[in-house]
Amino acid sequence: MAIRLYDSRAQALQEFVALEPGKVGMYVCGPTVQSSPHIGHLRSALAYDLWRRWFTYRGYDVTFVRNVTDIDDKVLANGSANDPWWAVAYRVELEFTAGYNALGILAPTYEPRATASIPGMQELIATLIEKGHAYVAEDGTGDVFFDVKSWAAYGELTNQKPDDMADSADAATRGKRDPRDFALWKGTKAGEPASASWNSPWGPGRPGWHVECSAMARRYLGSSFDIHGGGLDLRFPHHENELAQSTAAGDAFAQHWVHNGLVNIDGQKMSKSLGNSIYAAEFLAAARPIVIRYYLASAHYRSTIDYHAGSLVEAESALDRIQGFLERSGRVLAGQGTSGGAVAIPDAFATAMDDDLGVPQALGVVHETVRAGNAALDDGDTATAARARAEVIAMTSVLGINPEAPEWTSGEGGAADAVLGTLVDRLIAERESARASKDFATADKVRDTLAGAGITLEDGPEGTRWTL
Repeated sequence: MAIRLYDSRAQALQEFVALEPGKVGMYVCGPTVQSSPHIGHLRSALAYDLWRRWFTYRGYDVTFVRNVTDIDDKVLANGSANDPWWAVAYRVELEFTAGYNALGILAPTYEPRATASIPGMQELIATLIEKGHAYVAEDGTGDVFFDVKSWAAYGELTNQKPDDMADSADAATRGKRDPRDFALWKGTKAGEPASASWNSPWGPGRPGWHVECSAMARRYLGSSFDIHGGGLDLRFPHHENELAQSTAAGDAFAQHWVHNGLVNIDGQKMSKSLGNSIYAAEFLAAARPIVIRYYLASAHYRSTIDYHAGSLVEAESALDRIQGFLERSGRVLAGQGTSGGAVAIPDAFATAMDDDLGVPQALGVVHETVRAGNAALDDGDTATAARARAEVIAMTSVLGINPEAPEWTSGEGGAADAVLGTLVDRLIAERESARASKDFATADKVRDTLAGAGITLEDGPEGTRWTL
C-alpha cells in the first residue's frame, strides 16, 4: 500500500509520490525563539518526527529541515540593553533543543537560523520586485512589500479570496498600496538595535517573517520539494504568504502541505491571555519523557489534543502494559534460549501508518500484540510469545517508544535502573533460596524489605517479577 497523506491545500487524502524516487525532502516550520517552548511546540515537533521515522522505515532517504526564526518583532521586543535580543533567542533555542532531545525527537538534517540566511532572502525579494510582485515603499522607510493583488493565486492554500481577508498586521499600513500586502523587508526603525539590521539594496533593515522560511526552504531543499509541515495555526497568514511569494518568484515550492492539530487545556484553547499555557519544562517534569512521547503520539496528528489532569496517568498505564510484556517475555525467553529474532512489523500496523500516519490505530495493533503475547506466555507457547515480542519491539521502535531502546535506558537514569535491578535480583535470588530450604521467615523478611522500599514482588509460573 502506498503512503497517503492529507494535503491541506487540496483538502483531501492524496497518495504520496516523491519528486525524486527513494528520497523525501521535508521542510517544517520550527520555533520563533521569543519565549520558552510549550506543550504545543512539543506536539508539533513530534508529529513530524513520526512522519520522518515512517518514511525512513518505508525505505526513503529523508532530508529533514526545521528552521529557527531568531529574528522577529517579538524576539526584538523581549531583548534589552542588558540582555540583547540575540542572547534571548539563543537561550530560548537551547530550551527548545532540550525539549526535543528529552522526547527522543531526531535532530534535523539541517537546522538553519534565519539570521544566517539573509543573502538568500534578499535574493528572493529582488526577484519578486523584478517580476512585479513586490515594491519598495515610497515613504522612504526602506520597507518592501509583497503585492497581493499582483498574484491571482493568492489564497489558494486556505481557499480564501483576497477580498475576504483581513488586513496584514505584520507591518504598519503606511507605505502599503493595499492593507493586505505583507512585509518582505522591514527598514530599520528608530530605537531598534543596530545588531538587528543588515544592509540591503533598499536600505538597512531586517527580513519579514514569511520570507525567511521561503528562502531557507529553497536553500536547503531547492526550488521544489516534497512536503511542507507546521502547526495548523500557521496556515494563514504564514504558509499562505510563503506559498504566494515562492511561486510568484518562479519556484514550484512544496508539493504537499501537512498541518498538525493544536492542543487544548481542559477543553479551552491554550493561550497566554487565558493563562493556561503548559510549558515544556513543567510538562516534562510531570512524567517520564517516554510517557509524554506516548501521550502526544497517541492522538492522530491532525486532531486537537485535549490535555487534562489524568492524561499522563492513562498514558503511563498504557505504556506500562507494553513494558511489562517486554520484561516478562524477556525473562522467560532468555531462560528458554530464544528471543524471536528480527521480524517485520504486522501488516495491520503498516496499513494504519500508511493511511495518513494513523498512529492511534497502529498503537491498537501494538496492544493487541501485547495481549496475544501475554496469553501465549500463560499457555507456555514460547514460539508465539517470541514472535509477539519481536513484533512489539519492531513497532515501538518505529514510533520511538520502545522502552528497551538505548535512548530510554542509557544515561544517568538508565545506569541507576541497572544498579537497582542488580540489587533487587540479588535479593530475589536470596528469597528463592530461603523458600527452597523452607526458611520462610527469611523469605518474608526479604519481601518486607523490598516492600518498604516501594518494590512489589509478583510470583508467577515463569518466576518472580518486581515492579516499583
